Amino acid sequence: MHTEPHQPLTPATRYGDPVHRPRPVEPHTVLLPQDIPPGVDWVTLPNGIRTLAYTHPHPAPAPEPEPEPARAEPIPRWARTTALLAPTLGGGIAAAGFGISYAAPGVLAMAEALWATVALIAAGALAPLLLRAARRGGRGAGPVQHITQNITASGMFGRATGTLNNR
Repeated sequence: MHTEPHQPLTPATRYGDPVHRPRPVEPHTVLLPQDIPPGVDWVTLPNGIRTLAYTHPHPAPAPEPEPEPARAEPIPRWARTTALLAPTLGGGIAAAGFGISYAAPGVLAMAEALWATVALIAAGALAPLLLRAARRGGRGAGPVQHITQNITASGMFGRATGTLNNR
């Protein structure tokens, strides 16, 4: 029996009386997780108290499958073609630029030669007109000459014959 030294034990004092002699609190038993037997687990009752109770055994959760490592996707054919053509196209443009820079003096000379050719063609086209105008101006209006030509041929590969009439 547990007694406290400052209160004398008298028959009028009841053991466990909350006012005169409160009941001593027994220490709680401490259970470590490894001391809990299988089939017993902590449960929460509807009134909020947590207590140990017999439970149905829980199957071990299945391990989640590991996600598959990301596979490297193949490079599309158009991307490979573009990647291979890009340096080729760039090199071609660079070569064209160098070629034009080296050819620039020759192109300028060709431009001058082309202008000279254009002037020669223009002179060749205008010369007959100027000569005709000069003839008419000197002689006056002369008789007009008419030439008629009749050509006949028989069959697809036949020989053609013709006559010229000068008037």
